[in-house]
Amino acid sequence: MLVTVAGFKGGVGKTTTAVHLSCYFSKKGSTLLVDGDPNRSATGWSKRGELPFKVVDLMAAAAHSRNFEHVVIDTAARPDKSELEALVDGCDLLVLPTSPDALSLDAMLQTVDLLQSLGGDRYKVLLTMVRPKPVKTAQQAREALTDSEIPLFKKDIRQFIAYEKASLLGVPVYEVKGDRNARLGWADYQAVGREILP
Repeated sequence: MLVTVAGFKGGVGKTTTAVHLSCYFSKKGSTLLVDGDPNRSATGWSKRGELPFKVVDLMAAAAHSRNFEHVVIDTAARPDKSELEALVDGCDLLVLPTSPDALSLDAMLQTVDLLQSLGGDRYKVLLTMVRPKPVKTAQQAREALTDSEIPLFKKDIRQFIAYEKASLLGVPVYEVKGDRNARLGWADYQAVGREILP
């Protein structure tokens, strides 16, 4: 399984999603996370602690990817048309994280329009950074995406400080101690993972 995570606005949880989908896949088979983001956020995450999968730079991906059952690619933000076309052609599923605010949704909808113009149909939108308590914004975003017939994951990723703690420690969210929301955060990503790879 080759999954690419692409974000079209900063701060929507792209690297957090790539890391935790890789955690989920690593429980199903050998998994490689390719860090294609110039910020090297996933690489930094892995260097601060320990993750249950290998992380390599984009330039090293060709040498390593054939040795793994699952590959997750964390891309650079805001890919242009040619980059997006390559992403569509080169993966089994393109995961598009977006927070439910209007600016993020607008950026993601422009991307979906571009994907559709390229004939891409192997993508799914993931609502991230959703406030844990019921908030109308997330429900309205979900309804708008559903009405537009945009493929959408059933599970939202709730916004928890536990993800920030995990990144600082260099571990998956389920290894964050003393934060009861760490378990809930992992349950969210497990649910998304099961939609991709049961």
